[in-house]
Amino acid sequence: MLNRAVLTGRLTKDVDLRYTQSGTAVGSFILAVDRTFKNQQGEREADFVNCVIWRKSAENFANFVRKGSLVGIDGRIQTRNYENQQGNRVYVTEIVVENFALLQSRNDGQNGASQTPPPAGYGNQPGNSSNGVADPFGGNGDSIDISDDDLPF
Repeated sequence: MLNRAVLTGRLTKDVDLRYTQSGTAVGSFILAVDRTFKNQQGEREADFVNCVIWRKSAENFANFVRKGSLVGIDGRIQTRNYENQQGNRVYVTEIVVENFALLQSRNDGQNGASQTPPPAGYGNQPGNSSNGVADPFGGNGDSIDISDDDLPF
C-alpha cells in the first residue's frame, strides 16, 4: 500500500506546539496550498490542509517557521475520529509530517518577524556536513585537479 502526501504551501498561523503527558512534542498547523487553476472569477483558490508533526521535528519546525512561511512537507494522510464534549463523533483527516523543507530564507519572511538562525550544522550548507567537519567536496566553485592516475578504476 502507498500513502504519501507531498505539499508546498504557506502556514496560516504559527505552529501550535504542545507536549503530551509523556513529554512528547507535537505540533499542529494548517498549510494553505494554492490550486493550479483559477475559478470563474479569475482568482486562484487554496486548500487549507491540517498537518501534525511529532517529536524533535516538531520543536525544530516550530522554532524556524512563522505565519506565512513557505514550506514543503512530505508525509502520510491519516484519518482519526473522537467523541467531542457534546457527545458527537468528529472525524479528522490530516497529514502526518515526516520530513519538511524551509523554502524561503529568513530574510524573505512575509511578516518581517525576526527568526532565530538555525543551529550550526543545520541543513546542507556547502562545505559543511551535519557533524561540523568540512566537506571535501563542498561547493566553493573551484575546479578540482585530479589526474587519471589518482582514480581507482
